[in-house]
Amino acid sequence: MLRTALRNVLAHKARLLMTVLAVCLGVAFVSGTLVFADSSSAAYRAAVSRNFADIAVSVTPKFAPSATAEDQRTTVLDDALVRKLAKLPGVTTARPLADGAATLSAKDGSPLRVGKTWANLAAAYVPGEGGKDSRYPLVNGRAPHNSDEVAVDSGTAAAGGFGIGDMVTMATNGPVMTKRLVGIVSTKDPRVTAGGTLALFDKATAQRLFASPGHYTGIDLAAAPGTAQSELSHRVTAVLPADRTEVSTATAQAAQQAVNVDVLTRGYEKMPMIFAGVSLFIGSFLIVNTFTMLVTRRTREIALLRAIGASRRQVVRSVLLEAALVGLAASAIGFPLGLGVASVLPDILNTSQEVLPSGPLVISAQPVVAALAVGVGVTVLAAWLPSRRAARIAPVEAMRSAEQPPSAARSRIRGLVGLVLLVLGAGLLVSLAGAKDASEGNLESAMLGCALLGAALVVLAPLLAGPVVRLIGRLTTRFGVIGHLARENALRDPRRTAATASALMITTALVAGLAVIGNSTGQALDRQAASGLGADYVISTRDTTTAIDTAAVRRVADTSGVRTASAIADSTVFTGGKSQQISGVDPETVNSVMRLHFVSGSAKNLGPGRIAVSRSLAEQGGLSAGSRLNASIGRGQDFKQYSVVGVYEDNPVARDALGYRPEVQNNSFMPGSVQRLLVRTDNNAVSKDTESRLRAAVGNNPLLKVQDRGQLVHEAAGTVGNLLTLMYGLLVIGVVIAALGIVNTLAMSVSERTREIGVLRAIGMDRVGIRRMIRLEAVTVAAFGTLLGLLGGLFGAWAVGALANGAITQYSLALPWGTLALVCLMSLALGAVAAALPARRAAALSPLRAAAEL
Repeated sequence: MLRTALRNVLAHKARLLMTVLAVCLGVAFVSGTLVFADSSSAAYRAAVSRNFADIAVSVTPKFAPSATAEDQRTTVLDDALVRKLAKLPGVTTARPLADGAATLSAKDGSPLRVGKTWANLAAAYVPGEGGKDSRYPLVNGRAPHNSDEVAVDSGTAAAGGFGIGDMVTMATNGPVMTKRLVGIVSTKDPRVTAGGTLALFDKATAQRLFASPGHYTGIDLAAAPGTAQSELSHRVTAVLPADRTEVSTATAQAAQQAVNVDVLTRGYEKMPMIFAGVSLFIGSFLIVNTFTMLVTRRTREIALLRAIGASRRQVVRSVLLEAALVGLAASAIGFPLGLGVASVLPDILNTSQEVLPSGPLVISAQPVVAALAVGVGVTVLAAWLPSRRAARIAPVEAMRSAEQPPSAARSRIRGLVGLVLLVLGAGLLVSLAGAKDASEGNLESAMLGCALLGAALVVLAPLLAGPVVRLIGRLTTRFGVIGHLARENALRDPRRTAATASALMITTALVAGLAVIGNSTGQALDRQAASGLGADYVISTRDTTTAIDTAAVRRVADTSGVRTASAIADSTVFTGGKSQQISGVDPETVNSVMRLHFVSGSAKNLGPGRIAVSRSLAEQGGLSAGSRLNASIGRGQDFKQYSVVGVYEDNPVARDALGYRPEVQNNSFMPGSVQRLLVRTDNNAVSKDTESRLRAAVGNNPLLKVQDRGQLVHEAAGTVGNLLTLMYGLLVIGVVIAALGIVNTLAMSVSERTREIGVLRAIGMDRVGIRRMIRLEAVTVAAFGTLLGLLGGLFGAWAVGALANGAITQYSLALPWGTLALVCLMSLALGAVAAALPARRAAALSPLRAAAEL
């Protein structure tokens, strides 16, 4: 039986080719995404990790919870303390730090690697022995000597297009600075080497920017050999003011960092695996269909083996061994392909706003084991059912007929199981129609309902193939006898037709459902932004810890074409133990830049001690116009009573509450600062020239974003963009596997129908007619899968849309007719293209040779 299995593999190489390709795709995506997840996780860990290799103890300043940004600039860490710590027993070096963040603009003026605080590092170049800083070896040029000079790392210089002598535009917080590049350094800091930026200043400049003159943001101590970190920590703690400093060992910092990094990198292992799961799920249909057809074709051979003494167990083992050999070969080919998948996935998932950290591929044992498990395990599992079915057939009965239609009892069982799954899935999805939010429980219910619905379609597909194909056949029969034959060929084996169409059905359902949800969400976000924003442009900081320079506010107001420039101060308001967002506005201009719909009251009465709240906040606290609210604005402020002057419909621009701007500014993290500028232009002009003038007014500050309404909507729909990216990825995977399935099915079908095709040729059908018949059969199968997939996808999108409606108040179902039409056309075109090779092979058959075939 072992020799029989080996001979079968070698004898049916062409038949098994498509199966090998399908398994290869599954292995490639599973192993590739595992390698990608490991590599991205490692790169991200490096990107957010600090290297503690030469550090034993770190000293950092401690501040009161109510300390403002200005308060935190003054620390007790000064040169005197550095010298004091350096003299402690067991300390070899005491290295002062003046670190912070600086965002740079590239040479062409575009912000360079913005969006993550860990990516934009800045530090002081502190010369040691020999006048050089050992942390940052110079590659070119020299170290910065004064406030007009800067050095950057080689990666930043290459990414920004900088050379020695160039002027570099940057910002740390507030106004833009321009400094001359005098040096390029190398660094081993993993946060920089994994895709960050590094700007180095002279010590005095760094102290002024990130601390205060003569003071530091931290002190790192290296221990002498034989000195334990804990022992050194106790010595350092004994000489420091406990209320103004913190001491931690490198081991403790690394442990805490590992916990934080685990939380940050957890998401990298989720979305990529969706690609692998979908490809494997869709590919399994092709594998099962292929082995079912192979076993069916070899029914007489198996019957002969049974007749000469082979047991059922031996037959099953022979087929499973054959599948294992195919899976092993596919795994060996698929794993190298998976490495290619891992290398290109970052380019697919990167966006203009979200760039994955780069790093080398990390290949662990897990992807290798997964490749073998997927390749061999799935293939053997897919071949198990067909082998069991063949082994149960009696030898005499098997030799009488090569095709055994399913019994009526099995069809009834299939129908009953399918209906149960359909009722459970549809019922679960319909029950979500009243959901008010997209909680984790609701999302899990939605995923389970969609899975049950998909399983129901797969189980019922063979029973639905007959009526649906006959319906589609009304169109194909317009081609005459050729169309009639194509329809009958598709009806000949409903199970095979259903299995062939299942890959396309699942793909279409996923793509259609995601496309509907993505389109509906995008339009909802568009309506939401349009209903809440009255301004034409929004100038904002990239995070809440920075501010817009007051001089830039004046320049924007004086810019040609600007009618109104209203400054907004963003902060937090604490009510009843909860933190909410509050926008400090000018009552005189707020209505011209925001579209506020007040349920009661108005914004005109805003002033000291008076605020307006959103409907959601009002419902949470039982508030209305005239109510009193006990709240605290900003950091560490005492609670006091505020008068509620109005309640407005939820507005993402206004956020949870509106306050009087001077009061919000005084109590914010950065007193006196503003975080947004809402700009109305003359005649509501939105153009590249207007945007350029506004960017110039803020000094092309890389910390600031200048966006019109369309850009804001695009940014707000970032998760929708990721969803659509996933959708197109699933489409590609499904199309490739579905095409392989159709090619494989038709190729084997042509081989089975050799004599039939010979007879058609003998009675006068030409080669063009043969090719057209095969193509129409493929298009019929594709149309069947597409129709079921569309129905399932649209129903799932309608049901799951209730979750989005709970999160986005203006969500409503909006069908993307163009996308859905494109999916249908692509599916039909796929059927025609996939049939090209089998159709040509069929047309090339000689009538006499075909008629002579056994």
